[in-house]
Amino acid sequence: MTIKLRPSKLILEKSLSFSGFSPSWQKENYSGEVVFTTGMTGYPESLTDPSYTGQILTFTYPLIGNYGIPKPEKWESTKIHATGVIVSQACENWSHHEGIHSLFEWLKAQNIPIITGVDTRALTKILRSSGTMPGAIVCDESTKIQLINPNQEHLVSRASIKKRQTYNSEKKVIYAIDCGMKENIIRSLQDLPITIHRVPYDYDFTNEEYDGVFISNGPGDPEQCPEVVTILQKVMKQNKPLFGICLGTQLMALAAGAKTYKLPFGHRGQNQPCIDLETEKCYITSQNHGYAVDAKSLPKSWKVTFKNLNDQSVEGIAHREKPFFAVQFHPEATPGPTDTLWLFEKFYECL
Repeated sequence: MTIKLRPSKLILEKSLSFSGFSPSWQKENYSGEVVFTTGMTGYPESLTDPSYTGQILTFTYPLIGNYGIPKPEKWESTKIHATGVIVSQACENWSHHEGIHSLFEWLKAQNIPIITGVDTRALTKILRSSGTMPGAIVCDESTKIQLINPNQEHLVSRASIKKRQTYNSEKKVIYAIDCGMKENIIRSLQDLPITIHRVPYDYDFTNEEYDGVFISNGPGDPEQCPEVVTILQKVMKQNKPLFGICLGTQLMALAAGAKTYKLPFGHRGQNQPCIDLETEKCYITSQNHGYAVDAKSLPKSWKVTFKNLNDQSVEGIAHREKPFFAVQFHPEATPGPTDTLWLFEKFYECL
């Protein structure tokens, strides 16, 4: 399949722009928060991660698409959630025994814009120094270009499931709050002998019978999601075991009375080093988040359990006495290492 490309632009705040090329089927302008990921592989999993809702994803690795796109059961959700894609080079001649589409074919089928030929190294250096920022992939310069900050929206309401779903049939029962949950989290929970009720972000289950609660990853500013905070505060009063991942960490912190803040350029990729403060063991982790917990704002009854070795930001929190804990990274991986998969077993042991 030969792709016809035409000139396009990436427009950023502060009058910054990059020239590139986009497929001829792209007719409009597409805006979102421009972020970058350092992952060398895993582009199908990243693009289908609901945490990228509202974001235009820059891949720092120069060649993307060389092993095509696998079947949907390998994705992290049923569709692409990223608003757009920025690459240096998109490979048309892909090869993999599980591949069914090229990257271009997949993006066209889901109406997701891409711009290629961009100096992604230069772009990433700007984002690292100035921070992530609103931007737009521009294919039609004759229309007004609007740069929208998606973090001012309730992105979790877009990424969460709409109806309750149940997995397994076991004696122990947990509720998994879906704030934009990756499918491999559900796969990892299904490996445990528990019944899982996966529910929308605003589903209040606290009057029902259950043994524990899981809070998932998801997109955007945690302060835009007060519904989950209210539910978690009820769970905490019931002293039920709590386990959170990524956005789940930030929401748990807010429920405990702590504060969160926006990281300059976030952590996105599969090579983030985190240290367990109790064992002093370092783990290489998969991450995708733009916000973090303010360690100084944590109540005295809580503690920091993991830190990021690159910038010392909080990567895990836990209550000092009660079975509440969360990690900012992704122990379920995909893409990325599975070094911290044991955290799911830790959660099960608390039930």
